Amino acid sequence: MANSGLQLLGFALALLGWIATLVATIMPQWQMSSYAGDSIITAQAIYRGLWMECVWQSTWQIQCKVYDSVLALSCE
Repeated sequence: MANSGLQLLGFALALLGWIATLVATIMPQWQMSSYAGDSIITAQAIYRGLWMECVWQSTWQIQCKVYDSVLALSCE
């Protein structure tokens, strides 16, 4: 009985690990940087991921661009 409980716990942890891996791969927050000009009105946050690059502005606008090719990734 204890053996099946451990197997069930192992399966649940493995499933949770797979879900966390998928979420981390899809999200664009792999590299984050920010820029603030002379005032907070011009503040920007830049998020780069494996699939897209997003720019968040202090006016609550988000613009995302999906990469055309894996070869188009920057080496910064």
